[in-house]
Amino acid sequence: MTTAPLAARLTVPSGPLFFPVTAYGPDGTVDIEVFRAHVRRGVEAGAAAVFACCGTGEFHALTPEEFQRCVRAAVEETAGRVPVVAGAGYGTALAVRYARLAEEAGADGLLAMPPYLVVAGQDGLLRHYREIAAATALPVIVYQRDNAVFTPETVVALARTDGIVGLKDGLGDLDLMQRIISAVRTEVPGDFLYFNGLPTAEQTQLAYRGIGVALYSSAVFCFVPELALAFHQALRTGDDTTAHRLLDGFYRPFVELRARGRGYAVALVKAGVRLSGLDVGEVRPPLHEPSEDHVKQLAQLIERGHALLEETK
Repeated sequence: MTTAPLAARLTVPSGPLFFPVTAYGPDGTVDIEVFRAHVRRGVEAGAAAVFACCGTGEFHALTPEEFQRCVRAAVEETAGRVPVVAGAGYGTALAVRYARLAEEAGADGLLAMPPYLVVAGQDGLLRHYREIAAATALPVIVYQRDNAVFTPETVVALARTDGIVGLKDGLGDLDLMQRIISAVRTEVPGDFLYFNGLPTAEQTQLAYRGIGVALYSSAVFCFVPELALAFHQALRTGDDTTAHRLLDGFYRPFVELRARGRGYAVALVKAGVRLSGLDVGEVRPPLHEPSEDHVKQLAQLIERGHALLEETK
């Protein structure tokens, strides 16, 4: 666990937020040593934080025991250099259990994902996330997406809740996000963190930056960290020429390829990690592997991305 508060560590990140995949061996079990290597490479490449066992890490496919092993391994590999945030989800009771497992493993914070299956009202959602926040001493980032979509009033109540420090948006409704940010800024003193959590968030980050959301998740960092770092640096310095070149030449084609298969936001990223030389295995069901042709197209895109980096030097 890092010593500085999570919010302070993430306010002005030095690099992309890293969402590692979870490695599996040929027999389908978690390969903890390959996972360690993946985390280690990401931190050494310049990640500002490690979000372990979240969406890209197939939280949905892990047993509680596997989850805790992976979070503990991520904590050990980062060795306090960057914060480790762990996923927590399902119904309230299980989400609390995962939160406590993450705390025992030494995590610095939690990413609270939507509750399982049910579509709840605002009062029920607020109660759910407040119970997660009360279960441990870990700061909580709430993930808005799917069946967990909040009104500005609910986010104000979340922001007033002890232990809840931020909101990650995986919905993509910029009008709603602007109203949420305005409401919290008006009614809640102090800082509250906002994250762009859409798949391949770089594709929409210029728009999110326009409403004041500087933090974003980077799945691309898993397999071409140098490209993700170049884009992150372009955003930090206001170099929109470079950002546009990377968007046009790599990110847009990647997003279009990702859209060609369900679950590719994870499966295609995992294929990219394998192409980078680290055998992290396949995705677990119910996800499925990309087609051979799609993997070939991904390899070509990675080559194009490297060529773009040469052009920007």
